[in-house]
Amino acid sequence: MRDAPFPAWLTRVRSAAVAGAGVLACSLAMAACEKHEFEPPSREAQVAQADSMYSPVLFDTIAWESDSLRLAVGNDIFAARCRRCHGYLGEGGPVEVRGDTVEVPSLVAPDWSYAGNIDAIRRRIFTGHPAGMPIWGIAGLTMREIDAVAWYVDAVLRVEVNGSRD
Repeated sequence: MRDAPFPAWLTRVRSAAVAGAGVLACSLAMAACEKHEFEPPSREAQVAQADSMYSPVLFDTIAWESDSLRLAVGNDIFAARCRRCHGYLGEGGPVEVRGDTVEVPSLVAPDWSYAGNIDAIRRRIFTGHPAGMPIWGIAGLTMREIDAVAWYVDAVLRVEVNGSRD
């Protein structure tokens, strides 16, 4: 026994429904593309969001096998991520960032406001800066790496350039 063929009117209705659904889908896609413009948040808003996510507790469980390992990791991170803008010795100065010249602060200036405050240094590294410093804590560095480079800058680089803290 053979299946009965679809009646002609049912075939036409089905074809019209499929065609109508296709036209509707195309219309919706075109409307969405024409009217939607993505505007990323401002740099200030991105830094503020990162700052709201920061907590010193993020660093509570970090343990180092030795200070020399912490120093080595901090040195590597500084060389790979920080030196381009802050200079080999952390001296800062004018740097071109995304087509603009930015005055990058010296990390070794005697009056640097973060000197001796590891938590403040970690926070700045984590949150970045609206003038162009990357938001390393959101995309770029682990908490362990942030801890290491903060310690390296304060305990090694600053002492190396400025001499003993005593």
